Amino acid sequence: MVRKKQEDNFNNICMLCCIQTNINYFILMRKFLFVFVFTSFVNSQINPKNIDIVRDQYGIPHIFAETDAEVAYGLAWANAEDDFKTIQEAYLAGNAMLSKYIGIKGAPADFITQFIGSREVIDQKIEGISNEYLEVISGYADGLNSYALKNPDKVLFKKLFPITPKMMMMYSQLQLFISNQGADWAGRILNNDTQDEFLDQNLTGSNVIAMNSNKTKSGETFLAINTHQPLEGPTSWYEAHLHSEEGTNIIGTLYPGTPHILIGVNENLGWSHTVNYPDKTDVFKLRMKNNKKYIVDGEEYTLEKLKAKINIKVFGIPININRRYYRSIFGPTLKNKSGYYSIRTPTLFNIRALEQWWKMGKSKNFTEFYNTLKMKQIPGFNIGYADKYDTIFYISNGIIPKRAEGYNWKGIVPGDTKKTLWTEYYDIEDLPQVIQPKAGFIYDANHSPFKSTSAEENPKEEDFSKRMGYETYDNNRSTRLIELIESYDKISYEDFKDIKYDNSFPSKFNYSFMDISIIETLNLDAEDNLSEILDIIQGWNRKTDIDSQGAGIYGVLYYQLIRNYRDEIQRNNNTVSRETLCSALADTRAYLVDNFGSINITLGDFQKLVRGDKEIPIWGLPDVITAMSSIPYKEGRRKVTQGESYIGLVRFSKDGPQLESVISYGNSDNPDSDHYSDQMDLYSKFETKKMIFNKEEIYKEAKKIYNPN
Repeated sequence: MVRKKQEDNFNNICMLCCIQTNINYFILMRKFLFVFVFTSFVNSQINPKNIDIVRDQYGIPHIFAETDAEVAYGLAWANAEDDFKTIQEAYLAGNAMLSKYIGIKGAPADFITQFIGSREVIDQKIEGISNEYLEVISGYADGLNSYALKNPDKVLFKKLFPITPKMMMMYSQLQLFISNQGADWAGRILNNDTQDEFLDQNLTGSNVIAMNSNKTKSGETFLAINTHQPLEGPTSWYEAHLHSEEGTNIIGTLYPGTPHILIGVNENLGWSHTVNYPDKTDVFKLRMKNNKKYIVDGEEYTLEKLKAKINIKVFGIPININRRYYRSIFGPTLKNKSGYYSIRTPTLFNIRALEQWWKMGKSKNFTEFYNTLKMKQIPGFNIGYADKYDTIFYISNGIIPKRAEGYNWKGIVPGDTKKTLWTEYYDIEDLPQVIQPKAGFIYDANHSPFKSTSAEENPKEEDFSKRMGYETYDNNRSTRLIELIESYDKISYEDFKDIKYDNSFPSKFNYSFMDISIIETLNLDAEDNLSEILDIIQGWNRKTDIDSQGAGIYGVLYYQLIRNYRDEIQRNNNTVSRETLCSALADTRAYLVDNFGSINITLGDFQKLVRGDKEIPIWGLPDVITAMSSIPYKEGRRKVTQGESYIGLVRFSKDGPQLESVISYGNSDNPDSDHYSDQMDLYSKFETKKMIFNKEEIYKEAKKIYNPN
């Protein structure tokens, strides 16, 4: 279970790049009005007149151009039109400039960026980036710089410009360091919390499902892209279609500021990600001789002393803050009351993750896709794959270090021997994976990679080293998914959609971080004022429908447990006791009466999807397939901030893909745009929009066609 202490650490350190948070509160609503010359910033040979941005009825940009670099330029322009503010905020965080713009709240971002040494690593390794990819990211940077030139009133901080490929890669490295729990460990070290094993459980999660002709009635191949991201902010999804004459024709999503698709579908294949939790980051306690020297295998090493320089303004007065950190042979290092601790994760040494994603999108078949994975640049994330050739595939992907035996790699590792100084990684072929299972399906819901298809064809846990640190647990979503999939002999496309949109808990709760089974058997006296609430929950059909009273009351109970009793549950071996449950039920009743005047509420009364002035009831709770996670909103209600975000449903035939998709709000972050909230109703009704690959048809149905200038 995620402990409050961990949450506090995360907020202290990781507000920086706003992973899984909404960063709007970071930014003061202030515009810089200035005149400056960008001519020197834009040295591109790209002619914007050669690029078409074609907007469909939902404002999705379809970018057409001769080259991939031109397409990237057009994508940058279109994304800037829809969300320039978030793009800039992301790059400020990734380039140690956030505090210069927003003040002290940006200091953690600026510190971590310098702490991991991304600028130096990229300088050392940028020659390893292929020329063709450098052209792509240069084209994207040029597009952003051109947009800033034409729209100076929308520039948040002029010193951010010109955007360069190096700046883009620095931001990417920061994101990936955080996704590998690096920032969590930094926070724990600074808070002198290094004694317990690090735990991280994703309460909302993501799903991916793929099926081939062995399981589908039509003989087609199906893929469900179903990541659960923040609905707003730098890690929310932006949908686009990219088409060049250099072999690119892909529809999918990306984060604001990313130069290409991260998950999506091209004419031949598609893939999606879910977060996985193998051991990707290690912490080493150094054996110090004094404040300058540390001992490794009896040999003295000098600890490199460094300073992170942070510049803020208080009431308009510039203030410089220096924060000390260090570097050992194990990695960037922090000091606390207990000693010196070094953090080591593959993200610190690899810079080609973006290039790998781009090459995945360029792949024409499974062989090309799999060979691209051998680049070993993306540090984590499960991958679910399907193609028009009837191939399905799952892998618990990651850059997993080869670690020595005899150490507790989940905790703090001795930093006084090179036996713990790993330098090599497992090959892609060595990771848990399933290719073309006879059962005809693969699935993942952030659970064990050893339960990714039928029981007979799953990867075997005993075939993989414990030092890889793979998950072994199920959760509610994985339990429900396998229940549903195996209830069918053959599955139609409509059945497939029903599985993806299922919003029920399994018959018995199966959280990976707490045992709440007592709720099934607890008996209370009829005169007990909690018995009515308990009876409603026990009689509930486990569906998280908008109009469900059981879902509404259980939702209140769940958040009471997570907010008020997580430490107590953890001390009780992650089990909800009778006493804890009764206390939480009492809290639930009080909350309902105080805020709603009655216990007679539905989930739709309690939970809302909110965008600007638009507010609608919404289904889902944490850890159902249609997962939703929310924060307090107003008058006792909660608003969803993370969960079902982008949904892509694909059916492949020999002729290629048919894709339907939906996004939680709309594809623009501009409140004045017609596409700020135009998909909300589709989304709330489990409906989608048809996406088109064919160029002629796209132009024929276009609502707007223009060049980026």
